[in-house]
Amino acid sequence: MKVVQIVPEFDEGGVERHVLWLSRELALLGHEILLVTAGGKLEKDLPPSVQVRRLPVERKNPLTGFFCAFRLARWAHSEGWQLFHAHSRVPAWIAWWSSSLSGRPWVVTAHSLYSLNGGIAPFSRADGAICVSEAVRRHLEGRLPDRAVIIPNGLPPTCRLWEGRGFPVNPRFLFVGRLTRLKGLDVVLEALAGLVDRPWSLDVVGDGPQREELEALARSLGVSERVFFAGFRDDVEAWMAQAGCLVFPSHHEGMGLVALEAIRMGLPLVASDLEALRPLASGGLVPPGDVEAWRGALAAVLDGGPGSRFDGASLTTASEMARSVAGLYGQIGFH
Repeated sequence: MKVVQIVPEFDEGGVERHVLWLSRELALLGHEILLVTAGGKLEKDLPPSVQVRRLPVERKNPLTGFFCAFRLARWAHSEGWQLFHAHSRVPAWIAWWSSSLSGRPWVVTAHSLYSLNGGIAPFSRADGAICVSEAVRRHLEGRLPDRAVIIPNGLPPTCRLWEGRGFPVNPRFLFVGRLTRLKGLDVVLEALAGLVDRPWSLDVVGDGPQREELEALARSLGVSERVFFAGFRDDVEAWMAQAGCLVFPSHHEGMGLVALEAIRMGLPLVASDLEALRPLASGGLVPPGDVEAWRGALAAVLDGGPGSRFDGASLTTASEMARSVAGLYGQIGFH
């Protein structure tokens, strides 16, 4: 099958890595994949069999969206692309318009707990929808098409496992993620500022619009010498393997790919109490945004406690995810 995957940008983040892994696995299953994106660092990690074309599909401008939809519809007609698969809200609008112009079906993957406003209006018009968790499906209930399924984020094989050096021997906390308010890093910084009499450091792997603000916060809290902002890195698994504990303080997530990767590697973590994570957890989740609760949880880890407790036996692999997605494509009528 010939499928067009549409994602706004292709730098860092859970959605981008999801699309990377999905595209790889669908190609291995024999599907022909075209990735349409505004571009980004992760393009180099795609296999040669996956085509990439750049269009401004990240812009929230109707005229730009119509331009992109016209190009996609023309490619569908001239090159035989059979289905559009949108990831995120702006691509959903573009895929809907492309479908209307070309007569090809389209699918949307809902990766997050989106605001319930007009931005997600196209979702219900899709020929199929994928939710990455039951929490996302429940949140979007009534705004999805009849053919809506839950397909959890799948993880690719890894050659790295946690090295086993935890607290208090290796008092290194690690945060991995895009630096936005949603991710809650400010809560961890404020919590750790109350533990300056204890030995700890914090590595921050990732970049984003809040970086300067967070660096300033670390300075104002007097902990900047203990917090290292590493920026975007290609070797995230190495950082996770060598850390003492991952912090996952997000305020809300559709699933939480970084947390899943830590569970798979065996890396201890302290995670927010999110609906999407509860089916995997057996205790130790922390209320998101609660600085005092986070301070207590981090102090317990510094004392050698286990942090949040998860069962990784039910994690989904990337190949299983891709087979399930291909199954949905087949239900829509293409094989």
